[in-house]
Amino acid sequence: MIKARNIHKSYGNLEVLKGVDIHIKVGEVVSIVGESGAGKSTLLQILGTLDLPTNSKSFDTEITIAGESFINMNDKQLSKFRNQNIGFVFQFHQLLPEFTALENVLLPTKIAGVNEKEAMEKAYALFEDLKIEQRLHHKPNQLSGGEAQRVAVARALINSPKIIFADEPTGNLDSKNADDLHRLFFDLRDKYNQTFVIVTHNPGLADITDRKLVMKDGMIIE
Repeated sequence: MIKARNIHKSYGNLEVLKGVDIHIKVGEVVSIVGESGAGKSTLLQILGTLDLPTNSKSFDTEITIAGESFINMNDKQLSKFRNQNIGFVFQFHQLLPEFTALENVLLPTKIAGVNEKEAMEKAYALFEDLKIEQRLHHKPNQLSGGEAQRVAVARALINSPKIIFADEPTGNLDSKNADDLHRLFFDLRDKYNQTFVIVTHNPGLADITDRKLVMKDGMIIE
């Protein structure tokens, strides 16, 4: 699903990533762990097309998702590629406060031009899978933290992306809601054959993933 070689990233004189190689298989749930400042979130942002590696041509860098390289895409091509192939879940749900849970989830389908009836059917199915079907018409400030994060997961899944990138997805939840969301990731993988790459400081989550990649000083060390 993901093949990346020799990823470098610098901010001025600060070298954050120092030649990272990574390979993620279809249907894997992979965690990336390490101390703060190890480069985990930076790597996730580059793999997720939210940032670009530094001097990719100079370092002979390669990154592909489902066999397609995005490094040299322009902004319009990159936005389309991201919308069709990638879903994101962040520590804070990032829901738009003026929209209902359902409206938030449907936003990516409107950008993609998905048929409205098909989009609604998929949204209802996801709300049922995530056990939040009673919260369709609630706005974010009417949801608990766990419910809001489940809505964010539904939004990430609505366009049936090839891969979900999650950055500390349970970092803002209590232990019960965190455990519930952990189990949910695996249920979704089993049902939709979804691939997950998760940056986390939560050892409970990291230890149950298919693989745990450890980062230190801008490199994957194990």
